[in-house]
Amino acid sequence: MTVRSESVHEYPQQSSSGPEPEPEREPGREPGRGRSRRAVWIGAGVACALLLGGGGFAGWKNDWFSGNGETVSFGTTTTPATTPAAGAGQKSPAAEPAAPPKPTGDPDVLMPSGPKSDFKQTTKLDDGTVIAKTRLAGAKSGFEGDVWVWAPKEYDDPKYAKSAFPVLIALPGGNGFPSNYWADRSLGLQKAITEGVEAGTSLPFIVIMPVLNPDNKYYYDGADIPGQPKMGTWIAEDVPDFTRANFRTYKSRDGWAFMGSSSGAFVGMKTVLQYPDRFKAVIASGGEITPDSPLWKGHQAEMDANNPEKLAQKLIETNGPEVYINFQVGTKETGKDRMTKFVREYGKGPVKTTIRDIQNGEHNGWHYVRGMKEGSLEWVSKVLKAPRPEAG
Repeated sequence: MTVRSESVHEYPQQSSSGPEPEPEREPGREPGRGRSRRAVWIGAGVACALLLGGGGFAGWKNDWFSGNGETVSFGTTTTPATTPAAGAGQKSPAAEPAAPPKPTGDPDVLMPSGPKSDFKQTTKLDDGTVIAKTRLAGAKSGFEGDVWVWAPKEYDDPKYAKSAFPVLIALPGGNGFPSNYWADRSLGLQKAITEGVEAGTSLPFIVIMPVLNPDNKYYYDGADIPGQPKMGTWIAEDVPDFTRANFRTYKSRDGWAFMGSSSGAFVGMKTVLQYPDRFKAVIASGGEITPDSPLWKGHQAEMDANNPEKLAQKLIETNGPEVYINFQVGTKETGKDRMTKFVREYGKGPVKTTIRDIQNGEHNGWHYVRGMKEGSLEWVSKVLKAPRPEAG
C-alpha cells in the first residue's frame, strides 16, 4: 500500500464466549412490515469514552487521522531506477514503479483488471494498513455510491505479489447509507482479521465495504425491486467487478464471501443463495431471514425471488453448489428462533449451516466482531481459498 499526499475533497450450534462517528440507527417497525430491525449504534459520548479513554485524544488524533485524505494505492511496489548515482548538485534518481507481476501457475488467480479507482485514506490502523474510500459508479446497476476498502499487510508483501487474496464483502445494518460502519476502526473488524492471521485462525482477507442502500428512507433488501435503484445488481455485480478491477482476486467462488449484521446479514445470505456459483459463504449476524421492504408491495413474484427460504429450497432441490451459512446471535438479543427454524428446515443437502451463540452478546457490531474472533473467522477461513506466497 502506497500513500501519496495531495489535496482532496470528500465525496458528496457452536458457542463462544460500529459505530459510525455519528450514530446510525435502524428504524423501528414500519406500517405494514412484519417486524422491526434493531440498531447497531452508540451515543457519541459513550463512543468517545471507549475510543479515546483518559487523555489519549492527541495520540488518537495524530495516529488514526494521520494521512487522512491522501491518495492510497494498494499492491504497489517500487524498484530503484537504473540510472547512474547522482553526483554533487544532482537530484537522486527516483524510484520507478515495478513491472506488474505475472500471476502464479494457479489458473484461478486474477490480477487487477482495471481501471484503477481513486482511493482516499479515511483511517490508519496500528499495523500501518489503512482503510480508504472511493466513489463507484455502478456500470450495471446505474447506482453510484461510496465504497470503503481495506487490504491486509500481506497484500503488499512481495512474497504474495503474484497471489490472489480472498474477499470478504462486509455489509452494515442500520440505514446502510450514506456510510458503512464496518469502515470505522473502533468496531475492530480489520484488527480481528490481522490478529487472526497472526494466530493462524484467519485468512488475510481483503475487506470491501459498500453502502447498502441508496438512501436512508427505506430498506431495499439488497434487491432489484421494480421501479427502484438496482441494489441487488450493485451488491452482486458492480461491487465484485470493482474489486476485481483493483485487487488480486480469485476467479472462482472459493475466494468470495459475505459478512453482515442485521439487514446486512440478510442481504449477504440472500446473495450467496441467489448466486452460489459466484459466492461461497456468509457470516450472518443477528440477521433477518425473509425480505420485508415496504417497496415490494405489488411485486410478490420478485419478492419471492429474493427470499432466502425459497432460494435455499431451490438449491436443495437442484442439489446445486454447496453454500456455507454461519449465523451469529447474541444470547441477549432476539431472533435465534428464526435462525433455528431456517437451519431445521433448510440446513440440509448443499445448504451447510451453523449457529454461533455469542455469550452475553447484544445486537451490535462489537459483539459480532467478538463472535468472529471466537470462531466465525476461523470457520469462514476453512471454506475459502488462502493466498499462496512464493517459495524462498
